[in-house]
Amino acid sequence: MDEIPERLTAKPSWLITQLAVHVRRLVSDGFAAAGARGYHYRLLAALREFGPSSQAELGRRCRVDRSDVVAAVGQLAELGYVERTPDPDHGRRNRVTLTESGLGQLRRMDEVLDRVQDDLLAPLPAEDRRTLTRLLKQVLAHHEPG
Repeated sequence: MDEIPERLTAKPSWLITQLAVHVRRLVSDGFAAAGARGYHYRLLAALREFGPSSQAELGRRCRVDRSDVVAAVGQLAELGYVERTPDPDHGRRNRVTLTESGLGQLRRMDEVLDRVQDDLLAPLPAEDRRTLTRLLKQVLAHHEPG
């Protein structure tokens, strides 16, 4: 970082932005190699953790726009990673369920993300990684709505 003005490198916002660009590329490349996308991971992870959900619930939990949820769920259903069935409690809603094949894909994607974390945080010892994660969660929680 010798050629970058210290006014920039002294600002956490600038550092976070630079790392975000780098990690987005790492994640995107890793997921592409696994035949997946970031939205896929978010949705599969939510279904694994919270169980079957409506598409609207998935969008809220994963912070994904409704139209993007519809498209991603369609892709996941085509791949056999989720099943869409009519919600018996709400006739106009679909209920999305994770399949065994989807669980396998989620595990493959977890492995990709584990490698990305290791690559991204390579210069940090384990304790510093945990501290960084804790601090980032704290800052994010402070800025989340309601």
